[in-house]
Amino acid sequence: MTTWQDFEQQAPDLAPRIRARFEAYRHHVLATLTRDGSPRVSGIEVDFLGADLYLGSMAGAVKALDLRRDPRCALHSNPGPDTSLTGGDAKLALYAVELTDPDELAAYAAELPEPPPGPFHAFRLELRRATLTEVAEDHLLISTWQPGGDVKVIQRR
Repeated sequence: MTTWQDFEQQAPDLAPRIRARFEAYRHHVLATLTRDGSPRVSGIEVDFLGADLYLGSMAGAVKALDLRRDPRCALHSNPGPDTSLTGGDAKLALYAVELTDPDELAAYAAELPEPPPGPFHAFRLELRRATLTEVAEDHLLISTWQPGGDVKVIQRR
């Protein structure tokens, strides 16, 4: 299991830049896998709580059912209202672990800025890969990290 805190410790220059992209806007895009293996994209909000990154969903939402069936997913940061991609374009490959213990669910809900309005699913997100793509003058800088590894930077012209 790789927590957000692990990422911050292993990639101290990259992790805060990616976190800033997810904190710049409330709504992002979650990709899950449907029963037949095809992708499904959904709007989602995420929360940094303690050492981890979490997402919540209304009870019975198809994205939550997808994650229960296959916990592999991806999260893409909101690019913002213009086309400049100021701060970069962040993407995370994740593994979603559903919170099922009532005490853990209550602790999660208590830490949220607003409590869920009704029944909900909650998932702790374990990192598998983090990528930040930035425009730098006449080229792209693609910074990628995987657990236990160093940040790799590729320049594309």
